[in-house]
Amino acid sequence: MKTAFSTLGCPGWSWDEIFATAKDLGLDGIEVRGVENEMFAPSIRAFNEKHLDETRARLEKAGMEIPMLTSGACLGLSGDSGRCMDEAKAYIDLAKKLGTPYVRVIITPNAAPMEGENILQVKRLYTELCAYAKGTGVAVLLETSGELADSSKMREFMRDVDLETGGVLWDLHHPYRFFGESPAKTWENIGEWVRYLHVKDSAMQDGKLVYRMMGYGDVPVFDALKILSDHGYQGYVSLEWLKRWCPDLQEPGIVFAHYASYMGYLKNQLK
Repeated sequence: MKTAFSTLGCPGWSWDEIFATAKDLGLDGIEVRGVENEMFAPSIRAFNEKHLDETRARLEKAGMEIPMLTSGACLGLSGDSGRCMDEAKAYIDLAKKLGTPYVRVIITPNAAPMEGENILQVKRLYTELCAYAKGTGVAVLLETSGELADSSKMREFMRDVDLETGGVLWDLHHPYRFFGESPAKTWENIGEWVRYLHVKDSAMQDGKLVYRMMGYGDVPVFDALKILSDHGYQGYVSLEWLKRWCPDLQEPGIVFAHYASYMGYLKNQLK
C-alpha cells in the first residue's frame, strides 16, 4: 500500500512546502485539493502549461506522483450541472497531462447525507464523465459520501460502471460514521470497485463529531487496512485532514508527521 496526504490539510502552504514535506516524510504521493488560495487545480501555478513538465520531472526524480486530483464537482445537486461537469472534465484533462490516474467527484458538498440528492442525475452525469475519460488513462472515482456512503446503495449504483474509467473512492470515515458500517461490511458491498482509500479519525464527543489525529479516535482504520492487505490492494491510503474547512484543527506539520509514523506502524502490523 502507498501513502499520501491531501493538500486539504495544509491550506497555507506553497507547492514547494507541500512537495518538500511529502518527500521528507517518505510518502509516495500528494493528493491535490487546492494549493494556497487556489482550489481549481488547472489554475494552480505548478500545473499550468509553463510549469507542468517541470513539476512532473521533479516528482519523478523524487520517486513521487500525484495519484489523485480531488475535484469539487458535485453531481447530485439540482440546478445548473454544467459548471460541475466543466470542472470535472477540466480535471480529467489535467490528470491526463500529469499522468495522474484518478479524479474524484462527489454527490454534494456535504459528506453526510442531505435532502435533495438526485441520484438519477448523478448516474447520468457520472456515466458521461466516464465516457469522457475513455482512452485517457484516467478513471473518475465517486466518493462514498452523502446517500452513497451507504455501501449497499453504492453497490447498486456501480453495477454497470465501466471498470476502465470508473470506480469508488472509499472514504472510510463516512460509511462508518453516518451508517454504522464496519469496514468488512463496506468491503463486502463495494470492494470490487475500490481504487483509492481516504482515511481520517474522529470521535463523538457530547453528541458532536470531533476530528482527531490518527489513532486518537474510534474509526477502525487498521481493520480496513487489514481487509485491503488481505485482498492484495496495492493502491493509496491518503490522509484527508480537513484543515481548510476546520481551521482550528492541529497544524499540518504535526499531523502529517504523525500520519507517516502511524501508517508505518500499522503497515508493520500487517506483516
